[in-house]
Amino acid sequence: MRKLMNAFFVTAGLLFTVNIANAQQKLAHLNSAAIIEAMPEVKTARTTLEAFQKTKTADIEKMITEYQTKYQAAQAKEKTMSEANKEVVGKELQTAGAELQDLEKRITDAKGKAQQELENKNAELFNPIQVKADAAIKAVSKEKGFAYVFDTANQSLVYWDGGEDITPLVKTKLGITATATAPAPKK
Repeated sequence: MRKLMNAFFVTAGLLFTVNIANAQQKLAHLNSAAIIEAMPEVKTARTTLEAFQKTKTADIEKMITEYQTKYQAAQAKEKTMSEANKEVVGKELQTAGAELQDLEKRITDAKGKAQQELENKNAELFNPIQVKADAAIKAVSKEKGFAYVFDTANQSLVYWDGGEDITPLVKTKLGITATATAPAPKK
């Protein structure tokens, strides 16, 4: 019985020690938005995205200008209608109306398609950047032995006392030179 009691206390002591060791895991925090903003790929991606957006906007504006021109022509044609040419001008106005409706639908479709293409291009350009930043964050976290790393950029962390800011370490891992960093969120 005494051996059983000793074994119980030794086991309880070991479990208590393991729980204390787990409670002392290292914590850190970082600002992922500052890391991503500092990456040179972001500037290139933004430039590409802006050029793409300007192209799509120009295409849509061209269609709108065409619509306005045809609409004004139809209005001018309507003013020339008289009893003598009512039938001919009426048919021309019906044709112009159908063309305007078709053009209006094409403009609406083009706007929707352009928005979808812009979203796809944004994902195509920025997803690899996010993946690269995430990989660097994980690598630094493992190298430094952190059990938990909180991201202060999404402001889900309201308060922390301690921990280490690893934002500069992740930037270094990504090869980003030291630049002015955004101020840390208030505790």
